[in-house]
Amino acid sequence: MPEETAPYGSGPAAAAQQAPARRVRTHHLREMKERGERITMLTAYDMYTAATFDEAGIDLLLVGDSASNNVYGNETSLPVTVEELLPLTRAVSRSVKRAMVVGDLPFGSYQASPEQGYLTAVRFMKEAGAHCVKLEGGAEMAPVIEKCTRGGIPVMAHIGFTPQSEHTLGGYRVQGRGDASDRVVEDARAVQEAGAFAVVMEMVPGDVAERISKELTIPTIGIGAGAGCDGQVLVWQDAFGLRTGKMARFVKQYADVHAVLLDAARAYADDVRGGTFPGPEHTF
Repeated sequence: MPEETAPYGSGPAAAAQQAPARRVRTHHLREMKERGERITMLTAYDMYTAATFDEAGIDLLLVGDSASNNVYGNETSLPVTVEELLPLTRAVSRSVKRAMVVGDLPFGSYQASPEQGYLTAVRFMKEAGAHCVKLEGGAEMAPVIEKCTRGGIPVMAHIGFTPQSEHTLGGYRVQGRGDASDRVVEDARAVQEAGAFAVVMEMVPGDVAERISKELTIPTIGIGAGAGCDGQVLVWQDAFGLRTGKMARFVKQYADVHAVLLDAARAYADDVRGGTFPGPEHTF
């Protein structure tokens, strides 16, 4: 007699019988760069999207501070807290077999000192099962990166436009144009020297990002930084059309999940209101 399916879904143990996949590690990413293989990265904030993206072969899953906008309904990434991101990171890390899970350190949780940054990163690793952490900032964050890496925590850096500094940067503006390109290059060198295993470059001119990607030995992940990076990252709600409205120029939409969910929800409501659901086949 076949077992009944749990009425509200099942946890990651449901797929435990499948052969284990090789976990993506930092050295695998560096080897991919050396071979010229592009690295894939998406955000994920829950069990089902994480498991789906993992099955699709996405290399890195970022539990981003973008959860502030895309999960908690804030206008910016600034309000989200460590306490809000830890359970999301835990859900994602429990639900993947291959992808490397990146815990994003939120605003105010690492800027005060290297010690603060290290202790916050430890929480993401110990309490939430993250495989590494990401933090924003270039040369000024080198001491935090060094502290974490010396303490055994892999760090992904984030330079160019850094959303947590949007008020200092004057809003969502491309960073590194003209003479300012030298600053972005210096930041890239600084985070690599500090021990970062990879660096996200956001809203950086394509020629500058390509120059940095060729110079660095660590992988570069672009978002609005052109095709010359070693990999790309997008917020999944943007890439797959769950979020509506005007999109950033660098976003490509691969699906219209909003339309699919909207049609399904309307069909469900019509069935309930019309008395056709539940039918005899749904009744014990």
